[in-house]
Amino acid sequence: MDIKQGQYEIRISRHAFLRAFQRSIYPDVIESTLKGGNVEEFGKSFIRLRKKFKRGSVICIGEKISQDKIVIKTIEWG
Repeated sequence: MDIKQGQYEIRISRHAFLRAFQRSIYPDVIESTLKGGNVEEFGKSFIRLRKKFKRGSVICIGEKISQDKIVIKTIEWG
């Protein structure tokens, strides 16, 4: 699956945003991961976006709600 800019409406849940700040993952790193990360589908409707940085990999776990919406549930270092 390819996530192209503008193809999906991506929302980040409040929980994911707070956990990202607790783990010292900043918005520019999150945006870079969402725009250019590797995409892996798993389960019925879940996706994993992963991108490598100097400090490690940032992993965003999300759920496809509909054909054009993705909600990011959590963000962590890998």
